[in-house]
Amino acid sequence: MNKKIDMKFNQNEDSMKLLVSEMKQKRNIIELGGGKESIKKQHEKGKLTARERIEGIFDKESDYIELGIFAANDLYQNYGGCPAAGVIIAIGEIHQRKCVVVANDSTVKAGAWFPMTAKKNLRAQEICLDNNIPIIYLVDSAGVFLPMQDEIFPDKQHFGRQFRNNAKISALGIPQISAIMGSCVAGGAYLPIMSDEALIVEKTGSVFLAGSHLVKAAIGEDIDNESLGGSHTHCDISGVTDYKCKNDNEAISIIRELISNTEEKQNIKFSRITSKNPKKNIKEIYGILPKDRDTPYEMRDILERIVDDSFLREYKASYGRTLICAYARIDGWSVGIIANQRKMVKNGKGEMQLGGVIYSDSADKAARFIMNCNQKGIPLLFIQDVNGFMVGSRAEQNGIIKDGAKMVNAMANSTVPKFTLIIGNSFGAGNYAMCGKAYDPRLILAWPTAKIAVMGGEQASKVLLNLEKNKMKKQGKNLNDSEKKQLLKSIQETYNNQMSPYYAASRLWIDEIIDPINTRMYISMGIECANNNPKKDFKTGVIQT
Repeated sequence: MNKKIDMKFNQNEDSMKLLVSEMKQKRNIIELGGGKESIKKQHEKGKLTARERIEGIFDKESDYIELGIFAANDLYQNYGGCPAAGVIIAIGEIHQRKCVVVANDSTVKAGAWFPMTAKKNLRAQEICLDNNIPIIYLVDSAGVFLPMQDEIFPDKQHFGRQFRNNAKISALGIPQISAIMGSCVAGGAYLPIMSDEALIVEKTGSVFLAGSHLVKAAIGEDIDNESLGGSHTHCDISGVTDYKCKNDNEAISIIRELISNTEEKQNIKFSRITSKNPKKNIKEIYGILPKDRDTPYEMRDILERIVDDSFLREYKASYGRTLICAYARIDGWSVGIIANQRKMVKNGKGEMQLGGVIYSDSADKAARFIMNCNQKGIPLLFIQDVNGFMVGSRAEQNGIIKDGAKMVNAMANSTVPKFTLIIGNSFGAGNYAMCGKAYDPRLILAWPTAKIAVMGGEQASKVLLNLEKNKMKKQGKNLNDSEKKQLLKSIQETYNNQMSPYYAASRLWIDEIIDPINTRMYISMGIECANNNPKKDFKTGVIQT
C-alpha cells in the first residue's frame, strides 16, 4: 500500500471508528432506560430490569441480538423522551432454540405504551410470524400513555393489532409464553392471557382490566390491586394465570423449561457447511468505506471481508456491472448477494457507467439472479449504497423503467428470506429496488455511515430552496444573497438530519444500527431464524422482457 493510499485508508478508518464510537455511546445511554435512580428503585422492589430479564432468559453460552434500540430516539421530548420506546426486543437461543423476547422497561414511564412502543411490539410479532419462532412476553407496563392515546389506540397498526396477532400466532401453532412481572392493565391484560401459557410473579405481578382507582370510580367498590388482580386471585381463584412464581428468576427458569419441552418444527434446512472466517481482515472494513460519501470505491473489497473465505462466485460478472450479484457463504450459510458497485465501470459496449446507479443491464441481471436464488432456495442479502436508477434519454430508450420494474417485481415476489444492509446511500427508487423496508426483509440493518432519503442532500436542498424562494416571491418577498445562503443552510441541516440512520432507526425504518465488524453475526442469526419457516412457491407477476 503506497503512502497516499495508506493515508486515505487511515482517514477512512478514523472516520468510521469515530462513528462507531458515537453509536456505542448513544447505546450506553439508552440502555440505562429511565436512569440509574429508576433502576435502583426497580431492584429495591425485588425486580430485575428488562435487560437483566432478557440476559437471564437466553442460553449463557450463546450470543443474542437486540433490535430497535434506537426506537423513539429523538421523539416525545415534550414528555421527557422514551428510550428504546420503553420496550426491549431481542433474538437469541433458549435451550438452543431461536426465540424472540419482548420485555417492557418499567424504568421508562412505568412501561407505558407510546406510539413507537406499539410499533416495536408489532415488529417483534412480525419477526415471530416471518420466521416461525417462539415469542416470549415479559410484561411490566402501566398501559397506554394517555396523553397520546389517539396515536396508539384505534388504527390498524395500533395497540389492538397485537391481540389480533396473538390469536394468529397461536392458531399457527407457534409457541407464545407470557410472564406478568409487574403491572398489566386494561386492554394490555389480554396480551398475556391470549398467550398459550401465562406466569405471574407474587407480590410484584398484577393483571386486571381496571385498577383499584378506576373500579372505585366506576362501581364504588373499595379493593386493593393485589386482591383485585394479584397472583393469589388469578392462580388460586380465577384460574386466569397458569404458574405462580416467587420472583423474576423463578419465572425465567420456568419459561426456559417450558421452551425446552416444546416440539421443534422440521427446519427447511437452508444450505449450511462449516463456517470459515474471511481470509481478509474484517477490521479493514473501517478503512475501505470512504469518509467522503461521493468518493468511488470497490464494493468487492467490502464483500470479501464479510463472506466466508473471502470467496465470491459472481453471476454474470462482466454484464450489468454496477450491480454485483454473487453466490457466497456467511458463517457457513449459503447466500445470494446483490450489492451496488460504487466505482465507475464500463459496460460491454465500452460505455462508462456511474457507480451506485442502477442501469438497465444491471437491473436485468439482478432480476434473473433473484429468480435463480428462489429456484435454488438460497436466502438473499441486499447491500445498499445506491443513488437510484439511471435517468436521461439514453436510459429511457434502453428501457430503464421496464428493466427496473422487472427487478422490483422479482424482488417483491421473492419467497426466500431477504435481508438488507445499508452501508452508504439509500436514495429514491434505489431503496425500493434493493429491498427497502417496504418489501419485508426479515432484517434491515444499517452501518453508522448510512443515509436514507428520497434523493441526495445537495440536490434536495437546492430543490427545496427554489420552492421556498417561489413561495416567498408570491408573498412579495425577495431574498438577498445572504438570506438565500442562510435559508439554504437551514434546509440542508434539516434534510441531513432526516437522512441520518438514527432518524430512520428512531422510527423503526431500520431494525438496528450495527458495528460493521458484527455484520456476519447479525446476518447469520437472521438466516438461522429464517430456517424455521418453510419456503413458499415462487411466482412473479407479469414481467416485461
